[in-house]
Amino acid sequence: MDFTKVKEALERRGFKVSVFETGAEAAEYLNGKIDGTTVSFGGSMTLRQMGMFEKLSSHNTIYDHWNVPAGANADEIREKAMTTETYVSSVNGLSETGEIINIDGTGNRVASTIFGHSRLFLVVGSNKLAPSFEEAMWRARNIAAPMNAKRLERKTPCAVDGKCHDCNSPECICNVISIHRHPGRGTDTEVVLINETLGY
Repeated sequence: MDFTKVKEALERRGFKVSVFETGAEAAEYLNGKIDGTTVSFGGSMTLRQMGMFEKLSSHNTIYDHWNVPAGANADEIREKAMTTETYVSSVNGLSETGEIINIDGTGNRVASTIFGHSRLFLVVGSNKLAPSFEEAMWRARNIAAPMNAKRLERKTPCAVDGKCHDCNSPECICNVISIHRHPGRGTDTEVVLINETLGY
């Protein structure tokens, strides 16, 4: 896939951008950039497929609610994750015009991509890219969210038939939606584009 258009759009908006052919190459890059610091993750199948917890935990202090140490619970880890120096997350949709979309059930992942960290890395597989903002939002709500709801065994209409119903289910995972038009002030933000299908 040619990332030229979206890379230029993101850079015009003020984002740093790096491009890799494979998730393995991107993982090695991030492993070199993130060293000797505190790091937290947004719940992300992309980062799991890339083995980022295993790579970074050997030389950083990691708070990841998918990898809770003995004696702690996921909520404690989520709270500590809000104050790390570095935050790493995937995204649910990226438009070729440079808007970045994330959907969250609890809100911790969206919150951390907006504020609270000195450095933010947003990791994006080629499957997350859509031509327009509207199509990126559609993708986030009708592809990423239903797949995640099914993975999490949520009792939502989208988990059953794979499409958004704009539901009011108590187990809805689309409670908070964020749109990054530009990097947040005070956060060094880099978008890592990968020419590979990763995550949902």
